[in-house]
Amino acid sequence: MRGPQVSDLMTWPVVTAGPGTTFKELVSLLAEHGIAAIPVLDDHRRPMGVVDEADLLARHRRDGRRAEPLFGKRRVWTKAQGLTARELMTRRVPTVAKDEPVAGAARRMVEAKLRRLYVVDGSGRLIGVLARRDVLRAFLRPDEEIKELVERDVLQRSIWADPSTVTVRVDDGVVTLSGVIDRRSEVERAEWLTESVPGVVAVRNRLKYAQDDGAAAGLR
Repeated sequence: MRGPQVSDLMTWPVVTAGPGTTFKELVSLLAEHGIAAIPVLDDHRRPMGVVDEADLLARHRRDGRRAEPLFGKRRVWTKAQGLTARELMTRRVPTVAKDEPVAGAARRMVEAKLRRLYVVDGSGRLIGVLARRDVLRAFLRPDEEIKELVERDVLQRSIWADPSTVTVRVDDGVVTLSGVIDRRSEVERAEWLTESVPGVVAVRNRLKYAQDDGAAAGLR
């Protein structure tokens, strides 16, 4: 059993720009699609940079003009026609492989304080974007559905636990496992398998075991 992968939750298609896209065109794309950043792609659809609102506002300030909101009132930005995405973009592009587990991608977004990751295939071509809101969608699964998944995929199919000896309770995505299963190693395995179920926020493992196979399984 595996948890959701990045490709399961990513958004596609992605609004993109080329290196020659002008300042005004970039502002129009942000406003039209209600987004805060645009990846800049080369001729092979590989990300070469990102332009976001901060890049546009910073450039506007350096020109000595008063910075105005990108959105809200429709104002025309008087900007030199020659300014392009290549000049404006930030060259560091946070990318993620399409088959990476969502849990790992989410951890990286939190640790690096990223709002989004750009999803690439094995050749480095852009195939989607994973935003924070996409990750949060995974936690909207109803408690009853989570309970069924844990009972079926974790306890019955993976652990082979006797349903009559184990109880699963789910409250707002928090799973509580209680009861008795055969071996200590299965108690820990049940916990991390449950953590990988889409929609699970946390696991309270109150399972007990009949046999301590910790030494054989390499557990302390």
